[in-house]
Amino acid sequence: MAQIAATTSDLELPSPADLPTADVVIFDGQCSFCRRQVERISRADGGGRLAFVSLHDPLVAQRWPDLSHDQLMNEMTIVDRHDNRHGGAAAFRYLTRRLPRWWALAPIMHFPGVMLIARWAYRQIAKRRYRWGKIDSCDDGSCAVHL
Repeated sequence: MAQIAATTSDLELPSPADLPTADVVIFDGQCSFCRRQVERISRADGGGRLAFVSLHDPLVAQRWPDLSHDQLMNEMTIVDRHDNRHGGAAAFRYLTRRLPRWWALAPIMHFPGVMLIARWAYRQIAKRRYRWGKIDSCDDGSCAVHL
């Protein structure tokens, strides 16, 4: 399992190597706010449906070359087991159908017009995520764009 250090705890997250048939959640592993959200998602999983990888891991560029670094810096992306991509608010909506603990949210996320609001809200949060969580490391300087 890949260990993703968190500000308050160390959580062992399953990697794509650990769960080769699972959906893969690609997230900003250098953002502590993002890691806290991924920890919540992992706890809601409970069934090995999801594997996790930081967008900064070389595996991402090797395995999914169609996903640009800029795109991944703007939104969490899920690559499902059928190789479909779900990004940002659509990724959250996908998780409401995939994780039994979140099924109660699925009807809300599929109500007409909700995705317009959800996309806007997701973009606002994503733009400010580094203000809400300490940056732990940023080797290529791309994190400064978000401050």
